[in-house]
Amino acid sequence: MTKWKKLAAISLLTPLALAAAACGGDTGDTPDDANGDGNPAEGGGTLTVWTWDPAFNIYAMEEAEKIYQAENPDVEVEIEEVPWDDLQTKLTTLAQSQELGELPDIFLMQNNAFQKNVINYPDLVVPLDDTEIDFSQFPDGVVSYSVIDDEHYGVPFDNGTAIFALRTDVLEEAGYTLDDFTDITWEDFITKGEDVLAKTGKPLMSGQAGASDTIMMMLQSAGASLFDEEGNPTIVGNEALLKSIEVYQELVEKGIFLEVNSWDEYIGSFVNGNVAGTMQGVWIMGSIQSAEDQSGLWGITNVPKFSDIDGATNYTANGGSSWAISSNADKELAADFLNKTFAGSAELYDTILPASGAVANWLPAAESDVYAEAHEYFGGEPVFTKVIEYAEQVPSNNTGAYYYEGRDAVSAAVTKIMDGTDPNTALEEAQANVEFAMG
Repeated sequence: MTKWKKLAAISLLTPLALAAAACGGDTGDTPDDANGDGNPAEGGGTLTVWTWDPAFNIYAMEEAEKIYQAENPDVEVEIEEVPWDDLQTKLTTLAQSQELGELPDIFLMQNNAFQKNVINYPDLVVPLDDTEIDFSQFPDGVVSYSVIDDEHYGVPFDNGTAIFALRTDVLEEAGYTLDDFTDITWEDFITKGEDVLAKTGKPLMSGQAGASDTIMMMLQSAGASLFDEEGNPTIVGNEALLKSIEVYQELVEKGIFLEVNSWDEYIGSFVNGNVAGTMQGVWIMGSIQSAEDQSGLWGITNVPKFSDIDGATNYTANGGSSWAISSNADKELAADFLNKTFAGSAELYDTILPASGAVANWLPAAESDVYAEAHEYFGGEPVFTKVIEYAEQVPSNNTGAYYYEGRDAVSAAVTKIMDGTDPNTALEEAQANVEFAMG
């Protein structure tokens, strides 16, 4: 996925002064207006954008500019490439120094960092509830990342919905089909995973040792989080977290889950055929397809669920990002742009899907013929329609302001647990570390 790509930073540019919307004698009745003051794009203007990854996010923004300019030719979008880590540093620096005039109009933010930034630095962004953006057209579980105090601050973009991608030829060798791994429990998955391993010699999963991605996906599938609604850590006594770690341990100990040492090794584990599948955000499909010789041998389904946790589902997510409008922005123009592109254009998503694999969070995109097309690599199935259907059912995940500190603490705890430390002891230490970080 793009969040692991390290790209060269481009020096920070001071945003150009924005042209004001030329309303003149407008009565304010123009439908295109987000706030009743006429067409925000009338008279032109320039929107500045910070984002990363030329082949994914930047490409999508460039295509969005073309679509918006078809009706608003005098509006330009200036995109600056800023890797995520550098973008986060810029946001923190500008917020702390109150140099908010240096912010762009629009910037992309990792979903898991959204609440942290808005809670810690409320002057960075503006709420969007007074615009025409229809947040009901996005999955609740994705929208929730950028909702703070019941106000919406972000427009979801790339889809972090999780899939379970499996080699159908390996399953067939063991006497199974993809349907045998659809809508199942973790108990069933482990039983079948042991059988597949015995018959084919291939584990069904892999992941980085010491990383918590798999456990975080399990946790969210159960509708649980590391924090409560007030942002307090709930690592100790968290039934879903304990169950997730227990299942993870069993997967590793029984050889169903292959632990590797790096991200490159993780990708190589399924590209090279060392494992027969992976549970990950949908963005992993791009990496899977890099193995051209495996075309037609993969299928996707949903993830296993916990049978003994109330409200547990077969759906979860990992990753994803949303567009924010800064406090330095021409808000009306920026909101109109986002509303008519990332929150309102099937043409945009039809364009960027084949070239970049950017699966929409915008639910109406699922009605597109492009999303419904058979995907030869994944068994000739309309896999993108399937992903959109999954996205609608992903439980919300309360990240809070210290989500990354929580993840890091849990990762360290899992490493200790795998080495023999009592789970409750390790998680008590993890919660203490998060509470210390919170001051």
